Amino acid sequence: MNTTTLPSTRLGTQGPQSVSTIGLGAMGISGMYGASDEAQGIATIRAALDAGVNLIDTGDFYGMGHNEALIGKALKGRRDQALLSVKFGALRDPAGGWSGLDGRPASVKNFLAYTLQRLGTDHIDIYRMARLDPTVPIEDTIGAIAEMVKAGYVRYIGLSEVGVETIKRAHAVHPICDLQIEYSLVSRRPEAAIFPALKSLGIGVTAYGVLSRGLLSGSRPTGPTDIRSYLPRFVGDNAVKNEGLVQVLNQLATELGASASQVAIAWVLAQGRGLGIDMVALVGSRTLKQLDESLGALKLTLNTEDLHRIEDALPVDAVAGTRYAEFQMGHLDSEK
Repeated sequence: MNTTTLPSTRLGTQGPQSVSTIGLGAMGISGMYGASDEAQGIATIRAALDAGVNLIDTGDFYGMGHNEALIGKALKGRRDQALLSVKFGALRDPAGGWSGLDGRPASVKNFLAYTLQRLGTDHIDIYRMARLDPTVPIEDTIGAIAEMVKAGYVRYIGLSEVGVETIKRAHAVHPICDLQIEYSLVSRRPEAAIFPALKSLGIGVTAYGVLSRGLLSGSRPTGPTDIRSYLPRFVGDNAVKNEGLVQVLNQLATELGASASQVAIAWVLAQGRGLGIDMVALVGSRTLKQLDESLGALKLTLNTEDLHRIEDALPVDAVAGTRYAEFQMGHLDSEK
């Protein structure tokens, strides 16, 4: 049973009204950051529920269905305690590679059918296309999800990594509850145009990558099966330069009586409040220890002076390297 109540927020003016301000991003439980332990992953999901975390985010392509099946096991008998956020549309091949995007209406319904089966549920709380399919009008994709809302298979519609014009076009078809986008101390591009647009439309934010995939907590790639081994911020001269940022953040964290990851998470949540946007920070905890540390961020209150010190020490342009490789950046509607 749920034993703790965490701070909560609504997720958009027309979205779910009681969402824990920290959500659990489950991707890493299916091995994207190297080897993972399924039993430990299930235990972590259940511990998150016990702690009052109610938003769990996944994608049907994480582990090619493995992640959804694992979450289904973890939620057995506890489905009513969780808000499930699911991304779809990324295509995989038998070798584990990536082969494009598919946002066609028929495909939307096909993806959803398999997701419901793997998760062992009759509905998804928030359903969203992982990336914009440039060959399919966003109106067609959102329209198909809207049909699934009307049929009762989906509760709310979200977006992921799209820009202002796509957000407006999607919202004109059906109310959008939130945009999932990378946002952290070292990834602040959404502040310029995307966040103001969301605020004006009453759309919330589910921020992922709040630790820049572990960069800000001092975590490093574990080997060739760790996707960070191929990300610009973790390799070569960029990795050396970024290590200096981590040291600066660690020093600040020590002075604040917290860990670097707690400061980074608390900063994101403070930004949401300061910008007047409904914001949830997704943490990618894979172990009970990581989960406990992440939740500790809620005990840290950053005042205006603290925020200025942090931002002065880690300015917007301080990080070396883009958040994805060049070819991936080219596919991000949010970067255009």
